[in-house]
Amino acid sequence: MIVGVPKESKDHEYRVSVIPATAAELVRRGHRVLVQRGAGIGAGLADAAYEEAGAELLDGADRVFERAELIVKVKEPLVHERKKLKRGQTLLTYLHLAADPKQAEDLIATGVTAIAYETVTGPGGTLPLLVPMSEVAGRMAPQVGAHCLEKVTGGRGVLLGGVPGVPPGDVLILGSGTVATNAALIAIGLGADVIMAGENMEQLRQAGARFGSRLRTVFSARQTVETLCRRADLVIGAVLVPGAAAPKLVSAETVKAMKPGSVIVDVSIDQGGMAETSRPTTHSHPTYVVDEVVHYCVTNMPGAVARTSTFALSNVTAPWVLIIADKGAARALWAYPHLRDGLNIHDGMVTHKAVAEALRLPYVPASEALKA
Repeated sequence: MIVGVPKESKDHEYRVSVIPATAAELVRRGHRVLVQRGAGIGAGLADAAYEEAGAELLDGADRVFERAELIVKVKEPLVHERKKLKRGQTLLTYLHLAADPKQAEDLIATGVTAIAYETVTGPGGTLPLLVPMSEVAGRMAPQVGAHCLEKVTGGRGVLLGGVPGVPPGDVLILGSGTVATNAALIAIGLGADVIMAGENMEQLRQAGARFGSRLRTVFSARQTVETLCRRADLVIGAVLVPGAAAPKLVSAETVKAMKPGSVIVDVSIDQGGMAETSRPTTHSHPTYVVDEVVHYCVTNMPGAVARTSTFALSNVTAPWVLIIADKGAARALWAYPHLRDGLNIHDGMVTHKAVAEALRLPYVPASEALKA
């Protein structure tokens, strides 16, 4: 199989989808690997490392998209990239289609087979390809939130850890999964006063057992969330419904009632955001202000720590890249139900139920779409 690795084109996205070690293994198994020049530079992976692995370096993304049978990316294809896709190709990347109807429309029109990292499952319904980036984003959230709280960036001028004689900042984490627990780890480490609000009681129990008295947990009832948001210096949105749009937990009215200069870091923005006032931002322009509340809603947070993120992502995606290359997309999807759960679009059909419901499009089960 011909595997294509284009350079990411999203704003300040420095990750790369395939590392040289994976490229070398693909070549060892008899596959061709086409890598766009400079694709790994942002993650500290030189073109020479790919050449040594046996990959072919190509100038520009056009040649990669034109020749590849399997295109492996990190983030969703942008408009100019979607125009390069064609029927018969397989796209493996993060898609987050529930919050991006235009992308879904374009992918349907191309007829490609689009597999989303974020909906590939594991035993017990886990999301193993989403976990490492959730860990990175969760650990980054208090860090960027602390920076946004500084007066020079429009914040309240609060130091999350406080100092002797001055209380620490109040951090509210909405959610109780991977992003939330990693955000709690860093926020507690910074010395903040941290509350986690979620609906999954088992996850709340586990977080309580892990962090003890350093973390307070509450059930995420609407009135409770509204009250806690008004008290918080930093609110971290960490909710996820696999494949679906994020629930709106924070209303515009609640934002208006928050402290002037307080901060919302909405990690859920890939799926549409958990606040009514959230909208996607970029690393170039990461924040905006609504009713004196600073919003940080960057859709590719882990791209800022590209080297760490690239290797963390490769650890979980490389096995699937090898399987798809060895078996071909159709056979791999038939053979591995967990991979089949990641199939979002195939030959013009939406094959993930939550995505179809979010976009109000007809749903065709993956097994039926593959038969067709």
